[in-house]
Order: sequence, then structure tokens, then C-alpha cells
Amino acid sequence: MAGYQASARERWASIAGVVLVHAVLAAVLLWGLAPKLTTVRDRVLTTFAVLPPAPPPPVVPDPAPAIARALRGEAAPSAVRARPSPVAAPTPIVPPPLPRPAPPIAAAGTAVAAGAAPTPGPGTGAGGVGEGPGRGAAGSGTGGGGSGATLIRGGIVDRDYPRDARRARLGGVVTVRFTVEPDGGVDGCRVTQSSGVTSLDLTTCRLIEQRFRYAPARDAAGLAVAEPRGWRQTWWLDGMPLPAP
Repeated sequence: MAGYQASARERWASIAGVVLVHAVLAAVLLWGLAPKLTTVRDRVLTTFAVLPPAPPPPVVPDPAPAIARALRGEAAPSAVRARPSPVAAPTPIVPPPLPRPAPPIAAAGTAVAAGAAPTPGPGTGAGGVGEGPGRGAAGSGTGGGGSGATLIRGGIVDRDYPRDARRARLGGVVTVRFTVEPDGGVDGCRVTQSSGVTSLDLTTCRLIEQRFRYAPARDAAGLAVAEPRGWRQTWWLDGMPLPAP
């Protein structure tokens, strides 16, 4: 329709319709984008105890393998051996030997009887005499016999004088005891009366054990046996007073 113009009412109705459509669209958009709130109810917390797990039951060995080995005849495992504790033997108590009186010595001087040398010396008394128990030889009676040890070689001579004692012109008398073994050798020499000079005492025992050899003592059956013997050694030099016995 040419030349038609809308009235004022129609224009306002159109504007109101457009506004209404936009209002509806805006409401739909706002409703779809609005956050949805969820109602949260109060919850009660319950506590409980946490217990450790129960231990596993003990493992009981199955006797079947051992029975099977026994039936097959297999060897059993080696047994543990106990080691006995060492037992220390008590130390034996050996009583000390009883002292014996020393026998008299030979007369002093340069005679053969005063020394151990087979011939008279030049004047120094480096000899000595033996002492100790002497057993008699076998007799013709009914009693048992025996024989004591007899010196067959060995002696102490002038050149055996210890150097330190010779330089200091020291002398003295030393008494020793020892054992004559069944083979005739000497063992266990010890000083029973010192000369007062250590070198003289030690030299006496050393030379006796090294040099002296005996025909051993024998019992009633004629068998060689050990026998204790003694020796008294006098050490002196020319010009020195004779030592007291």
C-alpha cells in the first residue's frame, strides 16, 4: 500500500513487542547461565581405632620330607659335637731335699791328697774332694750288695781359675751337689754352700757337668742306678791365706 503510514499506536506496539522479545531472551540466557546451588547437609564424623594385623600362624614343618628320606635310606644331617672343656692337671708338690751334713775335706797343702789333680801342682789349690753317701761293694754274705758311683775321669785344675777372680785375687770354698746318672754322666749340679764369689760357684758346677764321668752306682741286682753325689772345691792362689773350710 503506497503512501501508508503507521499510526502512533502501532509504532508503540511494535516497540513493546521488540522489548518483550529481548526481555524473554535475556531471562532465558540468565536462567541457563546462573550457578546451581546444592544444599549441603551436616555430616557427623565417626572415629575408629586402627589395629595392627594379626601375626601369621607358626609354620609347622612338614614331616613328609624327613619320612621320605628315611624310607629312601638317605643319611641324616651331621650332629653337632660338644667340645669338652680343658681340664688343667694340678701342679705336683715336690718336697725339697733334706739337707745333709758335708763330710770333712782333705788336709790343706800341695800334696796330691789335697787336690783333684793326679800329680802335685805348683802350689795353687784348684783341686777338691768328693763327699756324699758311699755304698759298699757286694760281699760274700747273704745280704744284698751294691756299689756306689766311682769317678773315672774329670777334674778341676789351675788353669780353670776364673779370670776375674784371679785378677781380683779372690778365693773360697764352694760345696755342690749333683746326680750321677745310670750312664755315668752328671746332671743337676747346684750350689749348697757358696764361696762368696759368683764366678767360682758357677765355674765349679759347669766344669763338673762337662768333665766328670763316673762308673755308675749299681743296685743289688747289678743294674746301674742314679746316685746323688757331692763335691767340695777349694779355690786359692799362691800368697793367699788358705780359705776356711
